[in-house]
Amino acid sequence: MHQFSTDYAEGAAPEVLAALVATNAEQHPGYTEGDPHCERARKLIRAACGRDDVDVEFAIGGTSANVVALNGLLRDWEGVICTKDGHINVHETGALAAAGRSVLPTQDADGFLSPEQAERVWRFQTSTGRHMTRPAAVYISDTTELGGVWTRERFDAICDWAEGHGLAIFVDGARLGSALTSPENDLTLPHIAQRASALYIGGTKNGALMGEAMVIADERLREAWPYLIKERCGLLAKGRLLGVQFEALFDAGREGDGAEAPYWRYARNANEQALSLRDGLMGLGYEPYGHSASNQQFFTCTAEQAETFGREAGCETFYELEDGRRVVRFVCSWATTDEDVAEALGLAERIR
Repeated sequence: MHQFSTDYAEGAAPEVLAALVATNAEQHPGYTEGDPHCERARKLIRAACGRDDVDVEFAIGGTSANVVALNGLLRDWEGVICTKDGHINVHETGALAAAGRSVLPTQDADGFLSPEQAERVWRFQTSTGRHMTRPAAVYISDTTELGGVWTRERFDAICDWAEGHGLAIFVDGARLGSALTSPENDLTLPHIAQRASALYIGGTKNGALMGEAMVIADERLREAWPYLIKERCGLLAKGRLLGVQFEALFDAGREGDGAEAPYWRYARNANEQALSLRDGLMGLGYEPYGHSASNQQFFTCTAEQAETFGREAGCETFYELEDGRRVVRFVCSWATTDEDVAEALGLAERIR
């Protein structure tokens, strides 16, 4: 049956695959500088961000994007504040630490970095001067690790706090498409781009074969990125492949026809399917774990149900609760269909 393990289990969206095939015989410079597809993708992304004064660079995947960007925003004695379940803290095998940078987690339990918890970390880390790692950036992800969608009020609050303390603001946008097309979202990409020192727009989890588009406003990172992406083994020789994909995802067709770029259309589909699945599971009596209005949905179930969901539908077990129940994750993608959701609900009904 259809697998709900990740949002990058499928290959590429049709527009992306068609663009890769159509441009396959073209010859262009290596890496990304001077390649016409990368340059047009940069132009489209700047337009989507509402800023023509930012650099747009490309990374192969999310971990590479996080490591390279945060290396450029931090100095050796500086660290980044994030929630305790932030991706850089729990799901990247210590990649940032291996690169010589420190992660400074808060005790926020809902996936959202709060000014109150960030302040506690700041005060502790600066309490003895040179003897402790000094915070120099905050890391947030939209959506959060548990599928939460940032509101403008919440986002502005942590940005105001960071700016008031002289900290850079880094936004992990691996699932930014899902966040910005969620029915509970009131943020816009231009607003995020105005406030963030750097952010990236995830392609891997929204229709691309691979790749993330980094939007850089911070001057230090602008200078550092070209060198760090090479040093950290993230520079793709055939960089045009990244440009071609983002060009296809952000091309809305003829100017003025009102069409929506495929990137947003596919993200919206992932959300709609996930919310349909959520409603169906709740209707069958399954209990949500937390609240998600995005393409990741978390539910509690028995150990036996979790094993079946994992075996049959690819659902990952995220947590084992103290009472023995499990928290399983269902992830919908750009390619998930009504039929896929109905099949999953059929399985859920059989084992409830």
